Amino acid sequence: MRKCKVFIEKSEYGYSAYIGDTPLEFGCIGEGKTVEETIEDFLGTFEAMKQDYISAGNEFDDVDIEFCYDTASFLSEYAGIFSLSGLEKITGVSQAQLGHFLHGRRKPSRKTIDKIQSGVDRFAKELTAIKFA
Repeated sequence: MRKCKVFIEKSEYGYSAYIGDTPLEFGCIGEGKTVEETIEDFLGTFEAMKQDYISAGNEFDDVDIEFCYDTASFLSEYAGIFSLSGLEKITGVSQAQLGHFLHGRRKPSRKTIDKIQSGVDRFAKELTAIKFA
């Protein structure tokens, strides 16, 4: 099974999703007002492309799709759940920096992206370990 990274980015009208460096011989995009709509649109388009590809007599190996957020899209999507103050506590990245990323005034360095990813991963692990009595 081949891995295929699909990048979700904030756009002027909502979100877009596209295949990055791909092992596939075709491209595919999705769009929507929300991340959920965008993923659904992408998967529908992907399935249609796959069927067209197969109908043309081509073999199509299974693909493992991995959706990846850019930093601004992640911050925008989860702004109603996490405050910048809360994300600062989780990631160690200042609210000011996170605000710059959220509003597109700056792009994070690879080191900062890794720091955010590490903090979110650690927080997710902590959440999944919680057991209520």
